[in-house]
Amino acid sequence: MPADHPPAGDARIRVAGLGLVDFRNYPTLSLPLSSRFVVFHGDNGAGKTNLLEALSLLSPGRGLRRAAYGEIARVGGSGGFSVRARLREADGEMRDLLTLVRPDEESGANRTLRIDGAPARSSEELLDHLRVVWLTPAMDGLFTGPAAERRRFLDRMVLTVDPGHGRRALDYEKAMRGRNRLLSEDRMDDSWLSGIEAQMAELGLAIALARADLVERLRGSIESIGGSPFPVAELHLQSGYETLRLEGAAVDLEDGIAARLRARRGLDRAAGRTLEGPHRGDLDVFHRLKAMPAALSSTGEQKALLIGLVIAHARLVEAASGLTPLLLLDEIAAHLDPGRRAALFDILDDLGVQAFLTGTDEALFEAIRSRAQMVAIRNGDLA
Repeated sequence: MPADHPPAGDARIRVAGLGLVDFRNYPTLSLPLSSRFVVFHGDNGAGKTNLLEALSLLSPGRGLRRAAYGEIARVGGSGGFSVRARLREADGEMRDLLTLVRPDEESGANRTLRIDGAPARSSEELLDHLRVVWLTPAMDGLFTGPAAERRRFLDRMVLTVDPGHGRRALDYEKAMRGRNRLLSEDRMDDSWLSGIEAQMAELGLAIALARADLVERLRGSIESIGGSPFPVAELHLQSGYETLRLEGAAVDLEDGIAARLRARRGLDRAAGRTLEGPHRGDLDVFHRLKAMPAALSSTGEQKALLIGLVIAHARLVEAASGLTPLLLLDEIAAHLDPGRRAALFDILDDLGVQAFLTGTDEALFEAIRSRAQMVAIRNGDLA
């Protein structure tokens, strides 16, 4: 791991070192990190995206690929893996963050999180130290794909500013599964169902309001970015509660949602699922200048809209949390012309984030070569 001294004038959160054991195609890796821009370059399949995935596991959830832990462990390795990061916080304090997965015969894999050697209470504790934002080629079809992908994208954005959002979403899904099971088994116990529906109303409303708050703040962040080379996105949120307006006292809204769930038991039983709630929400994105849905824009315009959204979100994360986010950009440069590439690098520089970028051709990063740590990757090792 590297020395603990930050570069002169750099007082924001930085990952100062990354260590891997049995992670994807890396038997071991120890990589000192000394720059705000880190570029991983090499052939396809060398392991560049694997390094971004490792960094994404320094946040709650299953990382940027959403892979099962068994898929992440190196073939021929121990069956588990570890990701260790040396983090320098804004006040100069150093933190050691460790994600450790051991093979477990009963559960398949067991993830342990440690911060400075002490077990973390939950994965949300990572958000006390670091917020991670990413953009990958797999997200290129976000605007044309299923609503579930946009909800996942939206909830990831919410989580980076509201650490409790992930737990609420998990609890809501659990309660909804319980209600669906009771309805499917025709166990119409009113007191039991009413209790579950009250819980779903409370959690569902909290989820919907958190999303609405994020979208409103994101609109403000978009408006604050002047002169961007990326098109401005217009955002419209569908709560999933159809005609219900999320206005007024929370207790009244919760009572109203619970009453709607009760009234729709027959419909939901016939459908085999709950037909209304935040699990049915969606995020509609429009190209403002062209007054056109993002889904109908060209592939290049969709990519540019997505980049603009991620930049606005990164700006929002710091404003909301006080933590400068880590930004992971996989194969981003290849999709941009030289002018937009240089403009993107300048925007990231102005944001003050630490950005990790990947690409097959190091020439794509010529505009930041003097500001970047260039790391050549070859077959799961440093070239």
